[in-house]
Amino acid sequence: MRVVLDTNVLVAGLMSRNGASHQILRGIALDVVNFAISVPLFLEYEDVLKRPAMVRQTGLSAKDIDMILDVIVANGHQTPLDFMWRPQLRDADDEMVLEAATNGGATAIVTFNQRDFLPAATTFGLRVITPADYLPTIRGKLP
Repeated sequence: MRVVLDTNVLVAGLMSRNGASHQILRGIALDVVNFAISVPLFLEYEDVLKRPAMVRQTGLSAKDIDMILDVIVANGHQTPLDFMWRPQLRDADDEMVLEAATNGGATAIVTFNQRDFLPAATTFGLRVITPADYLPTIRGKLP
């Protein structure tokens, strides 16, 4: 099952070592998460994770965040954006997530903001699931 991860999943995974989002980050590091990523979505990840408030809240250094981003880009399925479907969503910042999913052969978007992606995601045959809903897909592959 290929997915696209909304930025809020990465943020939650770095903010707490408890919960499904952190387990998903572990799965990315172990290369057991099949996820699509595009250049705009990666740049969004980088922008959000490197914000001063985020750095303070996570206690991670800029070098730590760069290492996390390196793992994300190395283990993700790089997706060219052959088609842009804008506008589809109420929040323009979410469009890059939907575009990565539609262009990257994803079957689901993993997010805490399910209603932000509905009903547009279902128009493209995508499920919108929470990190907790996705976790069983990779749990057996995690040590």
